[in-house]
Amino acid sequence: MNKYTVSAIFALATSAVCWAQANTLTIKATNKLPFARPSQTLELSAQQLAPLGENDLSKIHVKDAAGTPLLCQAIDCDGDYTPDIVIFQADFGPGETKTFTVSTGSKWTYRTDQFKAYGRFVRERFDDFAWENDKIAHRMYGKALETWAREPLSSSTVDIWSKRTTRLVINDWYMTDDYHTDHGEGADFYSAGLSRGCGGNGLWAEDRLWVSRNFVNSRVLANGPIRVMFELTYEPFDVAGISVAEVKRITLDAGHNLDRFQSFYKPYTRPGQPIQLTCGTGLKKVPGEQIELNAERGWLVKWEKMEKNAGNQGLALVFDPTQFVKQTEDARNVLVLLKVPTNNVVTYWAGFCWDKAAQYPTFDSWKKYIDEFAQAIQTPIEVSVESAK
Repeated sequence: MNKYTVSAIFALATSAVCWAQANTLTIKATNKLPFARPSQTLELSAQQLAPLGENDLSKIHVKDAAGTPLLCQAIDCDGDYTPDIVIFQADFGPGETKTFTVSTGSKWTYRTDQFKAYGRFVRERFDDFAWENDKIAHRMYGKALETWAREPLSSSTVDIWSKRTTRLVINDWYMTDDYHTDHGEGADFYSAGLSRGCGGNGLWAEDRLWVSRNFVNSRVLANGPIRVMFELTYEPFDVAGISVAEVKRITLDAGHNLDRFQSFYKPYTRPGQPIQLTCGTGLKKVPGEQIELNAERGWLVKWEKMEKNAGNQGLALVFDPTQFVKQTEDARNVLVLLKVPTNNVVTYWAGFCWDKAAQYPTFDSWKKYIDEFAQAIQTPIEVSVESAK
C-alpha cells in the first residue's frame, strides 16, 4: 500500500467522522390535548440520539424551528455515571405540533441564572434535604433531626416552603436562618410535623397508616438547570408485622407546581409468600379546608387557610386512576389509597400553590391546573424522530 492510498483512506475516515459529528435529527412533538401546556419537558433517550454518533449526551444541542438554541440537560437516571436521557422544555398551544433540530456540539456549561431547579442535602440543618424550582420549595427530614436537643422530630413528612419569586432561595434562606419570617420572597409558614404534609406517604394495613422514620441516606441524580431528581433511603419499618424498606425518588421540573414521587418498596417476606401492598399518600388536615376528589381523572385537591395569616394555599395529589382504591383519612391526614403494582413501585404526584404568588389565586383556578396536569400525565407530548440527515 503506497502513501497515497494510506492518505486517501485517512481522508475518507476523517470525512466520515466529521459527517457523523455534523449529523442532525429532526424531532416532531405534538400536544394532543385541547389546552395550552407551558414548560413541557421533552425527553430524548440515548437510543433515539444514537444516530448522532455522540456518546457524551452532555454535548447534545437542540434548536427550535426558528433556530433559537434551547437549554438542554443530560441526566443519568440510574446513577452509573453515564447520562441516559437529554431533556429540554417548550411551550405548546392547544393541539400544537412543534419541530426541533438536534445536533452535537461543545459540552454544556451553565450560568447560575439559567438554573430553575435545584436541591441538596443540608447537613448544617440536621440533615434536611431541600429542593425547589421556580415555583415552589420543599424539604424533608434526615436522621440527625431525631436527636436534636431543642426540637427532635421523627417524621417522613413533606414540608412546604412558600415563595413568590422565581429565584432559587433555599441556600439564602438557610444561610440567614430566618426563613420562618417573610422578608418579601416568602417563608416557611407550614408546620408538617407528624402529618404527611404535602404528599408524604406510608403503607396502609389493618385499617391504619404505617410510616417510616426520617431518611438515612440521600443521593442526587440530577441537579438542574431544568430538573432536580434525587433519592432518599429509609430504614425498614414495620407494616402490620412485616418489615418493609423504601427508597423514595423525587423529581421536580422547572415551571411546575407538582413533584413526581416514586416509592420503591422491598417487603421482607418469606420466599413464595408475596404480599399485596397498599400505599397511602396524604395531605395534612386543617380546619375549614375544602376538599374535592375526582377518582376518574386521578386527582384530589384541597384549599385551605395558611398559618400565621399568610393567605391561602392549594394542595393536590395526582395519581393513576387504575390504581385508586379509595379516599380515607386518619387523625392527621386526608389520604388517597393506591394499589402498589406487583413490582412494588408506586408513582404519584403531589404539590401546592400559594395565592400570594399570583399563580393560582382561587380554588377554581387551582382545580383547573390540577385537572389539566392530570390529563397531561395520561396524554404526554407525543415525540417522534422524523428524520436524520
